Amino acid sequence: MSDELRTQFEKAGQGHVFRFFNDLSPDSQAQLLQQAADIDLAEVDELVQTLVLTEKSGSLNLDDVEPAPFVPLPKSAEEQAKWGAAFAKGEEALNAGRVAAFTVAGGQGTRLGFDGPKGTFPVTPVTKKTLFQVFAEKILASSRHYGKPIPWFIMTSVINHEATVAFFEKHDFFGLDPKDVTFFSQGLMPAVDLEGKIILEAPDSIALSPDGHGGSLRALVRNGCVQAMKDRGIDLVSYFQVDNPLVRCVDPAFIGFHLLGESELSSKACLKAYAGEKVGVFVKRGENIEVLEYSDMPDSMSEATDDKGTLLYQAGSIAIHIFSRDLIEKIGEGKDASVRLPFHRADKKVPTIDEAGQPVKPETPNGVKFETFVFDALPFAKNPVVIQTAREDDFSPVKNGEGNDSPETSRQDQLRQFARWVTAAGIKLEVDETGLPAFDFEISPLFADSEAAFLARKDEAKIEPGATLS
Repeated sequence: MSDELRTQFEKAGQGHVFRFFNDLSPDSQAQLLQQAADIDLAEVDELVQTLVLTEKSGSLNLDDVEPAPFVPLPKSAEEQAKWGAAFAKGEEALNAGRVAAFTVAGGQGTRLGFDGPKGTFPVTPVTKKTLFQVFAEKILASSRHYGKPIPWFIMTSVINHEATVAFFEKHDFFGLDPKDVTFFSQGLMPAVDLEGKIILEAPDSIALSPDGHGGSLRALVRNGCVQAMKDRGIDLVSYFQVDNPLVRCVDPAFIGFHLLGESELSSKACLKAYAGEKVGVFVKRGENIEVLEYSDMPDSMSEATDDKGTLLYQAGSIAIHIFSRDLIEKIGEGKDASVRLPFHRADKKVPTIDEAGQPVKPETPNGVKFETFVFDALPFAKNPVVIQTAREDDFSPVKNGEGNDSPETSRQDQLRQFARWVTAAGIKLEVDETGLPAFDFEISPLFADSEAAFLARKDEAKIEPGATLS
């Protein structure tokens, strides 16, 4: 195997990967061979030719782009009826056991100053439950409500897989049945230099990086998760990322709109808070719905308004989707080039080695990483549906150590949500002008995971400083 693999790399112009091979220990040789064997040289060559060696074509053509249609939050009685029908349809699917949850959780908490998988970061106001525990309790609450287990698929990465699994085992899977929780690692892609040569980060190690959240689709296929879904009668997958504790892990109305629209991929949108907010925006190009990244939008486009002063491009993407299992399989298998997610180029500072095998930490970008985006599946989906969701009910990510999208802003948003439920129940609670209560308290998803669920148990609720309803 060693000689054959090395020959393949030589023919592909990547033989330098093995230039230190004869000086390595047997274990190090085995590591390098395994990493090399997992690389699709034909795919790398295609990416090098199209994304590295080809001159960039300049600005993106936006002439045929217009705002994407979306289902707005209900205001009229007619709209309320439409949302009610969607909710009932979604509940029907949940009662039938057709839905799985899927979390992309391959990152570390580095930007938060936290040493560990991001999902193990504490986020709730009083008990400091972790992101993983919040999601687990929401999934468990829904499973109990609908009388069917909701399988949970969690995509990790090579840097946090073992720690993530150990965390769940230590906490007894937060009440979930271990057979209903599946962990698998994200795929990796080699980084290349600006001439398209695969970068070594050490004499026995190729510079590898995750293949982007779009890689989750082929990882689901390659790790047998799609087959496991088929075996359990799962055909709907609720996708969300690990940094958002407000997310409704399984939302009946969202699932219902997906089914009523006979969609293969549905997405939630939040109205942009302001023109320059750094979120991708749902747009329509021809017959396709796409997400246009904020960095590709000129100011004239992001600031454009209608005659009422409302932003034209206002439907922000928040990485919450419903996938039909068949679409995941079709894209993830990669057999049909016409439905393959495109890779994107990201210029990075990639740690490497010099000709003597000594480590080098570049001060400027020296390499290219390749990644795919999950929202790039939208143009391949039949009947894509976009629905509006209220930011305060579904989206308060923990991304930065401080400032916007930080642990503090998310903690406050959780408190505001709890306060809205309490106030709706007629319980007197002092709040400020932003809806933030005067003291901290916490409502576990196991007590109530929605306003309606809280109203049903309001007589059991004792709201006081430091209280935790669970």
